[in-house]
Amino acid sequence: MKLELIPSVKAYKNLVILCEESGSPEKTGLLDPEQVRYFKAELKKERSFITYTENGKCIILQTIKSTAEPYKTAETMRRAANKAYQALCDLKAAEATVISADTLETFLPAYAEGMMMSSYQFLKYKKDGSKSLYSLQKISIAAKKLKAEALKEVTCIAGGNFLSRDLVNEPLSYLTATKFSEEIRKAGKDAGMKVTVFDKKKIEALKMGGILAVNKGSVLPPTFNIIEYKPAKAVNKKPYVLVGKGVVYDTGGLSLKPTPNSMDYMKCDMGGAAAVVGAMYAVAKMKLPVHIIGLIPATDNRPGGDAYVPGDVIRQYDGTTVEVLNTDAEGRLILADALSYARQYKPELVIDLATLTGAAAAAVGAYGIVCMGTASEAAKNQLKESGNNTYERLVEFPIWDEYAELIKSDIADLKNIGGPVAGAITAGKFLQHFTDYPWMHFDIAAPAYLHASDSYRGKNGTGVGVRLLYDFFKKVSKSK
Repeated sequence: MKLELIPSVKAYKNLVILCEESGSPEKTGLLDPEQVRYFKAELKKERSFITYTENGKCIILQTIKSTAEPYKTAETMRRAANKAYQALCDLKAAEATVISADTLETFLPAYAEGMMMSSYQFLKYKKDGSKSLYSLQKISIAAKKLKAEALKEVTCIAGGNFLSRDLVNEPLSYLTATKFSEEIRKAGKDAGMKVTVFDKKKIEALKMGGILAVNKGSVLPPTFNIIEYKPAKAVNKKPYVLVGKGVVYDTGGLSLKPTPNSMDYMKCDMGGAAAVVGAMYAVAKMKLPVHIIGLIPATDNRPGGDAYVPGDVIRQYDGTTVEVLNTDAEGRLILADALSYARQYKPELVIDLATLTGAAAAAVGAYGIVCMGTASEAAKNQLKESGNNTYERLVEFPIWDEYAELIKSDIADLKNIGGPVAGAITAGKFLQHFTDYPWMHFDIAAPAYLHASDSYRGKNGTGVGVRLLYDFFKKVSKSK
């Protein structure tokens, strides 16, 4: 879908007017007396979404309830945009113009974002995808004070988010670890990022035991992907490193998952890796002056003939030995190798993203992201602010020393599960062992993949994390 900025409305095919609850839509100067009377009568009924159709044209009036917290108003705008987008598609509209009747102009980028995000569709495997394509393909935003750069930014962020969603929605029949690396290369070439891919022989030479163990049951080889975006005038001397869990499909290994409502959607278990790719793509497309490195260990987890088994002891990249008591707790094993590998960069901050635990999903549902880590309070606050700004909200869990006792092994340095309590935290505590730098862990198990549509986030892959990370790096680019 195309976004266009125009200074004023001279003519329109379909029009969306935004106003506050106490606003006056006639202030736009675009309504005739009969239309004004109609909308005022409907507003008295306390309706927030009003449609007027005449002579093949549609006018939608939406009232927006402002709050004292701007980020909540921005989210209201995004969700309002989704409602308008769906209504316009129902009318088979091809284009529409959006204008604010009052002070809501400040929030028009959020509305444009909601429109753009709502346009996502994954039609690759439809026999005739063109028949399912949404009709609305062009949105003109009328605003005098808004800059074109704001809409360019919305388009780039959506591009990164859509890339992430596409990757998550792809089945294993296409997106093997090797194919994932090819897709990362394509994205890197398009956005001007350097991509290096380690094959299985290189992974073996590096003795990345976590990746190799998880991959043992598969006939398909693993990969380890390094993405680097290094602009000429980066504001940071030490790189930010993003680490994404890239389990392209998770059967649970020999600790086999039940199929209904579990294994059947495990193509999404690389949602963390997809978020890393999408976020770096958006940052590079907008040319933010921030040096970022992405690390993505990728493999599937299968119960094949030589699969690792509960009770095995593996040796991670940094030499740590791990007793594997559950082969379905595999994500932390491949992340451990990547987190250890990140040490060589002497990073400013490392953020890992992973669809890691059902415990995180049970704790906060799809309404937020469970996080924990050792980053400075300033960095944590910046990340939480970005979480609010994008409504990909962060919920910080404790990572107290006592939790380390739960992952001690009798025969190895660590075990890969901590028992029946605090599952999200013990998984994070396991990962912390492999860090010696400022670090944050994002468990996106619930919001990465939705089984029912949630407004502009849609259904299935959501690309969660892309917008949050972009917002964070935008702040970084302006704060140094």
